[in-house]
Amino acid sequence: MSCTRLPVILKSSKSQILEEWLRQQLASAGARADLIKDSELRKQSDDFLTHVQRSAEGGGTESIRTPAWTPTLELLGELTRQRERMGFSPSETALFVFSLKEPLLAQVRNDLKKEAEVMIEESIGISGLLDKLGLYTTEVYQASREEVIRRQQEELLELSTPVVKMWDGIVALPLIGTLDSARTSVVMESLLQRIVETGSEIAIIDITGVPTVDTLVAQHLLKTVAAARLMGADCIISGIRPQIAQTMVHLAIDLSAVTTKATMAEALKTALLRTGHRVVKEAAIKA
Repeated sequence: MSCTRLPVILKSSKSQILEEWLRQQLASAGARADLIKDSELRKQSDDFLTHVQRSAEGGGTESIRTPAWTPTLELLGELTRQRERMGFSPSETALFVFSLKEPLLAQVRNDLKKEAEVMIEESIGISGLLDKLGLYTTEVYQASREEVIRRQQEELLELSTPVVKMWDGIVALPLIGTLDSARTSVVMESLLQRIVETGSEIAIIDITGVPTVDTLVAQHLLKTVAAARLMGADCIISGIRPQIAQTMVHLAIDLSAVTTKATMAEALKTALLRTGHRVVKEAAIKA
C-alpha cells in the first residue's frame, strides 16, 4: 500500500515530527545517553527524516528495494554499523526506526482527520514502511556481525598455522586441530611463502596436535607435500601416534612416498642429517 501523502506531511511538518520523535527517544526507558550525545541523536534523526522524505517523493513507499530508496538504505546501513561499534544492540537500533511511528502517525491523524479513509490508508502504509526499514537495520547488523566473525576465523586460521624456522634450510609447521579444505589452503600458502622467504630445503609438518587423520586429512597433507616439492623442498611428517598409524593402515592411506617420524625431535634430527649437520653432546666433542 503506497503512502501518497507522506512526502507532503514530512515536508510541511518535519520540525514538529522531529521534536516529538526526539522527545520520545530521550524519554524512553531504553534511551542510551551513555552511548550517544543528544546532539548526535538529533543529527541522525534529522538526516533520516530528510532521506525518507526524498525517497518517498521519488519512489513511493510500497517497496524500499528501489533505486529511489538506495540513499536512505545506505544512510540507515551506515547508522546501524556506527551504532554497533558504539555498543547498541540490534533491537535498540531497530527501535530508533520503530519509535518514529507514533509521532509520524499522530501527525497523519491531525492532518487528515477530515479524510478518514485516506487517513487509515496512509497510517497502514506508513506503519508497513517503518517496519521494513526497522527490519533492514537487523539485516545490516547481522551481515556486519557475520563479516566480523569471518575475519576473526581467517585470522585464527593464520595464527593456528605458524611456520617456524628451526635451522638454516629447515622450517617446521606444527598443526593443531582439525584439517579441512579451508584450513589446508591457509596451511599450504603459509608453508610455501615461508619456504620461499627462508630458502629452506626441508619442511617438517608435525601433526601431533591433529586429533584424527582420515582419508580427507591425508589427502590434504599429500597435497601440501606435493606443493612444497614443487617449490624445491622435501617434507617430513612427524607426530604420527600409534592409534593414528593404525587408522591410516586400516584406511589403506599410502604415505610411502613421504618420510614420516613419530616425533618432531626425530624429524628434526633427520632433517639436520640431510642438510649436512650433526648434533652431538658437548662431552663427546671434548673427548
